[in-house]
Amino acid sequence: MSDAPGADAPLDEREMLLAWLGHLRAQVAATLEGVTEEEARWAPAKTANSLISIVQHLGYVERWWYQACFAGLDVVIPWKGDTDADFRVAPEQRVPDVVAFYREECDCSDEIVRSAASLDQMSAHPKVAASLRWIVTHMVEETARHAGHADITRELLDVRRGS
Repeated sequence: MSDAPGADAPLDEREMLLAWLGHLRAQVAATLEGVTEEEARWAPAKTANSLISIVQHLGYVERWWYQACFAGLDVVIPWKGDTDADFRVAPEQRVPDVVAFYREECDCSDEIVRSAASLDQMSAHPKVAASLRWIVTHMVEETARHAGHADITRELLDVRRGS
């Protein structure tokens, strides 16, 4: 358990949430390590998602909750009018591109969380009433759920298991 975020040093609530979220994000990105482009796009069932689509989706979810909802920024969100658009990866997008996109969105999210006055601060989006605490906690849940999906997909690909 010593590799669990915050196990070896006390962290305040904000840093603890970010540490767990960072831990989960790293696990998600790691599921794409060492796979071919074809393997990254393989889905275990007709209605399931591929590893690369899960990572891209999570990047856009980071953008939505932190930049669009919390900060109130006007950013591109692909699912306006098409709820599955963020899961569809363009053929020209490669694994390194999608992982870089995901990491950039995560870095931006962390910057927004760290610069906020309080976790009690409410979102700026006129149609989304949520505190930053709720958003970060939701992102821990969202990322953990998709990390499980990615672990199963990776295990089906090559018997490698997540951590």
